[in-house]
Amino acid sequence: MMDDKVLLAALVKFLGKAELPASQFTTIQRNSLDRFARQTGAVSCQRQGRGETYRVVNLALFETHLKALSPGMKGLDECDVPLRARNIADNRYSKTGAHRHEHYYLLLKAVGDDVLWRETGRGVELPLTQATRNFGAASLAVDANDSWSTESDLWLVENQGLFDRTDWLPAGTVATVAYYGGQLNGLLLRWLGSRPRAAKVIHFPDYDGVGVANFVRLRAALGERCSFWLMPDWDLKLNRYGSTQLWRDTLRDFACASPLLPEYLGPLADHMRQSGRALEQESVWLPVR
Repeated sequence: MMDDKVLLAALVKFLGKAELPASQFTTIQRNSLDRFARQTGAVSCQRQGRGETYRVVNLALFETHLKALSPGMKGLDECDVPLRARNIADNRYSKTGAHRHEHYYLLLKAVGDDVLWRETGRGVELPLTQATRNFGAASLAVDANDSWSTESDLWLVENQGLFDRTDWLPAGTVATVAYYGGQLNGLLLRWLGSRPRAAKVIHFPDYDGVGVANFVRLRAALGERCSFWLMPDWDLKLNRYGSTQLWRDTLRDFACASPLLPEYLGPLADHMRQSGRALEQESVWLPVR
């Protein structure tokens, strides 16, 4: 599967071109092209000056192999089929290339009374407090061009446990809690960044590399309109309940993201680094003594 995807990525670069310099391909693509050339004779590699050039030498054979790798390469661009279905046609695999879904559904629940979302462009409302009482939660199909917003705060939580049970929130909170499941989706980030969606956007992720990296992405979209929530006694809980395995597993993300954190998160980043530990959200319920 991986070899086919690499070869296909190399072959499609030839569309509309008879030859290409070797610099147009990655090392793994060149290795795949070289094997393809030896096995089929459809392309060749020739030295030209100080570099090398790949050339299509048997167009009919080249197109036969390209069609075998990507049966839908032609004809689907104008068809009304979902993106992932088009990926199957083009690559025999739904997750190839830009494989995201075309819509994002944001799962919401209200904490407190009179939490309301409005879509002023269409003149519709979502009475979230009532929907939460009646159905447990509600969902919005979000789009960067819509005008959904609320006058209350929006809390983003990474794990479902914090969405299911909201007694961890500060006393008196009146807000929307949204569950995003591990990684902040790009469509959600574009929606949040396209216009003000809430009075404040408050992010409460795991205190690990993934959580820190997600906050950096959120802050890139919203700037000062978002904040990172530090649970009470976070430092004591990090010492007592922090995981060295989780720290190691997400260290690469932490190393990339930590230089981009705002100053107020410096103590958290330093404590994580010095202790070699990361802390999961659910520790918000655990005692420190």
